[in-house]
Amino acid sequence: MFRIERRDTAATRAFALADRVFHATVRNIRKGHASGMAALMMNVLQTVIFIAAFYLMFSILGLRGNAIRGDFILYLMTGIFLFITHIKALGAIVGSEGPASPMMKHAPMNTAVAILAAALSSLYIQTLSMFLVLFSVHVVWHPIEIYDVGGTALMFLLAWFVGIAIGVVLLAVKPWAPNFVQIVNSIYGRINMIASGKMFVANTLPSSMIAFFDWNPLFHTIDQSRGYAFINYNPHYTSWEYPLLIGIVFLMVGLMAEFYTRRHTSLSWFAGR
Repeated sequence: MFRIERRDTAATRAFALADRVFHATVRNIRKGHASGMAALMMNVLQTVIFIAAFYLMFSILGLRGNAIRGDFILYLMTGIFLFITHIKALGAIVGSEGPASPMMKHAPMNTAVAILAAALSSLYIQTLSMFLVLFSVHVVWHPIEIYDVGGTALMFLLAWFVGIAIGVVLLAVKPWAPNFVQIVNSIYGRINMIASGKMFVANTLPSSMIAFFDWNPLFHTIDQSRGYAFINYNPHYTSWEYPLLIGIVFLMVGLMAEFYTRRHTSLSWFAGR
């Protein structure tokens, strides 16, 4: 009979959106693990295993001389942190809730919230993992000195952003060709084990080899992060503008494709096939 009329303003809508994104982010972090702490510890363990494996490989093969003059552990971490962040961000977006997901039956939920939650949960886990590993190395092993902390942090965020942008494109294609997207995601991650440039310095490559790597935005972000992290390294073959432009273009294309897919997908997509 009687009801109170509620007038939504821009502030209340923004608060409601932030609240939905927050709860969806917490759900993404805890998904697949007993708690958020378990998810964080698993990610830290994976990062430490990566660093230890590359440290042993460089030491056994005698490749430490090819690294940048300075802290060898920092050299490894600048590559591994950005590589894992980029790949995990892409995977989080591809694995997020699509338009035909049961979660979309809840009225406040939509694909934009799902994408934002997947992106923020990935960034949260990777940032905490990075700080925990850096703090542990700084306290237990030896002090870590970063020449330009702000520039290095921006390259970390840029690697995350480009991973999100590419992931949105794959997410938009996923309802049309799920197996193809899964294969592309897997191949892209394996190619970047080498093509990301985390195992070598771009300045030491001959000009004939640069063309095999400079297409990759992650290659640019890792090389630029080392330019900010080390006082005696100045990248000559890479730039931060290229991955930024690639990220913006992929994000715009992905959002448009996702909007088209959202309007055409349904639970009975393959019912007649």
